[in-house]
Amino acid sequence: MTAFDIVPPEAIQAGDATDAYFDRTVEALEGAGRNPAVVAEVTASQFPSGDWSLLAGLADAAHLLEGRDVDVDALREGRLFDGGPVMRISGRYLAFCRLETALLGFLSHATGMATAALEARRVAPDSTVLSFGSRHVHPSIAAMLERSALLAGLDGISNVAAGEVIGEEAGGTMPHALVISFGRCNQETAWQAFDEAADEGVPRIALCDTYSDEVEESLRAAEAIDDLDGVRLDTTGSRRGEFEHILREVRWKLDQRGHDDIDIFASGGMDPAAMRETRDVVDGFGVGSHISDADPVEFSLDIVEVEGERAVKRGKLGERKQVYRTPEGSHAVTPEDEPVEGEALLEPLVREGELVRDFDLDAATERAAADAERVGFGGEQ
Repeated sequence: MTAFDIVPPEAIQAGDATDAYFDRTVEALEGAGRNPAVVAEVTASQFPSGDWSLLAGLADAAHLLEGRDVDVDALREGRLFDGGPVMRISGRYLAFCRLETALLGFLSHATGMATAALEARRVAPDSTVLSFGSRHVHPSIAAMLERSALLAGLDGISNVAAGEVIGEEAGGTMPHALVISFGRCNQETAWQAFDEAADEGVPRIALCDTYSDEVEESLRAAEAIDDLDGVRLDTTGSRRGEFEHILREVRWKLDQRGHDDIDIFASGGMDPAAMRETRDVVDGFGVGSHISDADPVEFSLDIVEVEGERAVKRGKLGERKQVYRTPEGSHAVTPEDEPVEGEALLEPLVREGELVRDFDLDAATERAAADAERVGFGGEQ
């Protein structure tokens, strides 16, 4: 037993984070003296659908397969796909049978979150967009969430420990609890305490909706802190009224008082629809539940070849496949021996158990942005 309900990394690496029926599969195959050479593909949908997803979680999946007697080809992290395989594994089946559960989990959950984060990024391309979602997930996967958000192009993360895991610095300013700790009607004292205590590099963003009207608190904060960078509104949904109108009023009143250099940040239940309505008046967004609550992409792993012969269950497409980004920006799926014009996307990831690809988050983020532009994902509609 452990103090927290967390499957330890060594259990995942050992293949113990598996569905029980894979243990039965190993027992049956070993009992029968059978360990066939197979080709298996990880796929979310068989044919291109126009419903694009951003591939994430690949680094974890690669490290799970590293050291196994397998060859693996995969799309690069940060690629968009809408059908066909994202990964192909070749080897003796027992080399990776018990890894399927963890492998699909690594890819499915991260890809869902990264896709949602990309929706937010694309709908507000000129705004600062920060990941605020780690409080909505089990802390054991906070690093996965934050990495997926950065992969999609978000500008920052909030979870300190997650930042240490992925090598990125977390940021943040103040919660309502800080303001409340100074007592009712003492907002200025709270804002000034934050200003005096925070490191010089921390933006001076005052939370301005704790006790009073958002406009009133924003104007008070502007007078209380010299060189205030911005105000943040995180008003509870039940008290918002017309949030867009509130934001526009805050902007108007700040400008009229000579505070046009003070930015406005909005958080709390922000999704692409709300961001689209307010992006012309809001300088930055904190996006949480839209990313953290994203549905995992339902990948499956299917054997498509056994001992060199096509073998696949009903409803799946047999034989090895390749996927392409066509010159027009679409996604094409073909049998591996029937290439089409375009860029082949399944590339070597593991060869004879050795990882043959590096994982650079910045490069993957640039790839995601370029691919999103190329396929027309989301955007400023």
